Amino acid sequence: MTTRSKLTAIVLAGGKSSRMGQDKALIPIQGVPLLQRVGGIAQSCADVVYVVTPWPERYQDLLLPGCQFIQEIPLSGKSLAHGPLVGFAQGLAEVKTDWVLLLACDLPRLRVEVLQDWATKLDSVGDNAIAALADHPKGWEPLCGFYRRRCLPQLLEFINQGGRSFQQWLRQYPVEVLPLAEPEMLFNCNTPEDLALS
Repeated sequence: MTTRSKLTAIVLAGGKSSRMGQDKALIPIQGVPLLQRVGGIAQSCADVVYVVTPWPERYQDLLLPGCQFIQEIPLSGKSLAHGPLVGFAQGLAEVKTDWVLLLACDLPRLRVEVLQDWATKLDSVGDNAIAALADHPKGWEPLCGFYRRRCLPQLLEFINQGGRSFQQWLRQYPVEVLPLAEPEMLFNCNTPEDLALS
C-alpha cells in the first residue's frame, strides 16, 4: 500500500485564467481559496507537496504550511504560456519518491478519500505503466492522477521536440485506468459560469 511517505504531490498553479477573468487559484470556494483547498487535500495524501507556479510571491500569504513553491520558468526564448506539461516536468525534476500525485489548482470538487483510495492501488499498477489516471470520453484526465517519477526522461524528450499536449504524450505509453465512480469530482473551473456550478 502506498502511504503518504511514499508519495509526493505537485499542484500546478500556472494558468493564465483568461476565461475566468481573475486568478483561479485565489477564488474562494466555501471561503477558502482554491489553491489553499487543493494544497490541503494534497497534504492529506503526500508528505511532500510542491506548488509549481510562475508567481510564488502571489500565493505566499495563503495558508499552505508544508507546501514548497517551485518557480516555473519559461523555456529558453519562450513565454510562460507553455502549458501545464512543462510546469509538471519542472516540478517532477525535484521529486524523490517513485510516485507523484499531480493536481490542477482549479478542482473545487476534489475529494480526498477518492485520492487516498487511488493511492492504495498504486502498488498493483503494472511495471510498464508510466501513470495511473482516470479516463473520460475525450481521453485521460491528466491533471488529477499519479505518475511514476521515472517517466521524466521521456517527458523531457517530448517537450524538447516541441510537444505540449498531455494527451499526445500519454498516448505513447501504457497508462493504468483508475476507477472513478463520480466523474463530477474532476469538474474544473474555467469560466464564471463554471464557478457558479461549483
